Amino acid sequence: VQLQASGGGLVQAGGSLKLSCAASGNTFSYLNMGWYRQAPGKQREMVATINTSGNFVYGDSDKGRFTISRDNAKSTVYLQTNRLTPDDTAVYYCRGASIFSGRVYWGQGTLVTVSS
Repeated sequence: VQLQASGGGLVQAGGSLKLSCAASGNTFSYLNMGWYRQAPGKQREMVATINTSGNFVYGDSDKGRFTISRDNAKSTVYLQTNRLTPDDTAVYYCRGASIFSGRVYWGQGTLVTVSS
């Protein structure tokens, strides 16, 4: 499985971005998916996860601003980000974990830069 993240870019504070992560192959329905981010000099942190049943969990960075969703027909997971602040500047990674093998896959990351 290969994960390809996209949708990052430069946005002003208060703006929005929608990140996408497309998976190769035909096993997406069996992957628990998540978005993580890593800011310069900081540890990678969980932003949001969504399991194969569509149940989701948000990390501390959410504060009601992010929405994770998945489209199994398109083998894609999304992260809608709103009311962005400079503290949201980071490389955002998507992660998939097989519910059968437990194997974990990471995408290459997409950079989100929020200007003040």
